[in-house]
Amino acid sequence: MSTTKPGLTAHQPGTLHTSDSKIARSAVRKASWRLLPLFALGYGTAFMDRANISFAALQMNRDLHFSATIYGLGAGLFFISYAACEVPSNLLLCRFGPRRWLSRILLTWGLLAIAMMFVRTAPQFYVIRFLLGMAEAGFFPGTIYYLTQWFPPHMRARAISRFYISFPLSSAFMGAIAGALLNLNGRFGLAGWQWLFLVEGLPALILGVVFLLHLPDTPAHAKWLTPDESAWLIGQIESDAACGEHTHDIGRALLDRRVWLVAIVFFCMLSCFYAFVFSAPTILLNLTGFSITGTGYLISAISVASALAMLVIAHRSDRTGERYWHAAIPYLIIALAFIIAGTCILPWLAVPALAAALIANGALQGPQLAIPPLFLKGKTMAAGIAAMNTIGMFGGFVGPYLMGRIKDATGSYQPGFLLFAVPPLVAFTILLHMRRSARKRNPAGEEPAL
Repeated sequence: MSTTKPGLTAHQPGTLHTSDSKIARSAVRKASWRLLPLFALGYGTAFMDRANISFAALQMNRDLHFSATIYGLGAGLFFISYAACEVPSNLLLCRFGPRRWLSRILLTWGLLAIAMMFVRTAPQFYVIRFLLGMAEAGFFPGTIYYLTQWFPPHMRARAISRFYISFPLSSAFMGAIAGALLNLNGRFGLAGWQWLFLVEGLPALILGVVFLLHLPDTPAHAKWLTPDESAWLIGQIESDAACGEHTHDIGRALLDRRVWLVAIVFFCMLSCFYAFVFSAPTILLNLTGFSITGTGYLISAISVASALAMLVIAHRSDRTGERYWHAAIPYLIIALAFIIAGTCILPWLAVPALAAALIANGALQGPQLAIPPLFLKGKTMAAGIAAMNTIGMFGGFVGPYLMGRIKDATGSYQPGFLLFAVPPLVAFTILLHMRRSARKRNPAGEEPAL
């Protein structure tokens, strides 16, 4: 049943007159400025609080006598609980509403992120990381689902990339301030890594309150939209939901082969990405000989380049209407970069190769995340995206854990890079297969929903 403001009917997409076009532009512009920065801050904080142990490890592993295996296992346990709780979390979001549920997620993970400063033993490290993953579960797929209720299909890659840009930018922020926080070592009796967890956990608590007070559940609840703007957005989203292959049958949607193929792609992406990113400060510090501060600035520069690539490729993907090649080619770049890093001992080759891998990872995000809404619509999108991300998140456990085991067994990260050159090649192959299948189903156009 449609939910529009009293006295109005939704404008039908595809028949925009001059007045409708003006309403559409105004509605999308307001939604972009009101929602995307807020979700960008939220996801940037989420990534910072899950990945800041990569910088903390420069001191924490030494102070607490953690081996690479202990560290890798603790880093990866976050993703086990995250994966297990994603689908239930997204279904609870639909039940309680985005405003209350996303606020709950932010507040609980902020408290646990700060609690990391009290870790003293490996079991404590494992428990806090596991609980942190449980607390944060559902924020990312919940955000993707929420944004699909506000932005029409032809704008989703750009909308997703404009909030998801906080992912590389949060790395830039972490790199820029990590040195300063770690240099507080001993201040007020706290180690530098404890200061890092304390300071970087606070933004989630603040944002939890902001989400609770200011996030509208739907366009119908947005006081900053006019009645016509609200009706137009609702009409666009309802029209898109009605044309999907799966709209309300969650069980049937989860059995769709494409859901599982995208899930494998997500697994490949996250396994190779987190295998590197949780050890990136240590690896780059050893390769370059920079100080902790210098290494942080290097990671910041790479992350800014990754953010720019994300925006450019997402815009091009929306403009051309093509998703699969825009996501597949960066995977090929990642594989080649890891092969170079795994076989070359020359820093002037290995460092640019690893930088290229991070930049390519940013570039593929917008087009890749715009693929599931091509065949999942309505309520099934929440469950479908969460299911894909659940499978993918297991890659976040496998990557850091195997990289740590390989480092302890061989004394080098290079064999790990060779191993993790395989997942991006698998993802590349799957995306090309999905592209061929999409063209067979819809010979007149590459992607049915565009």
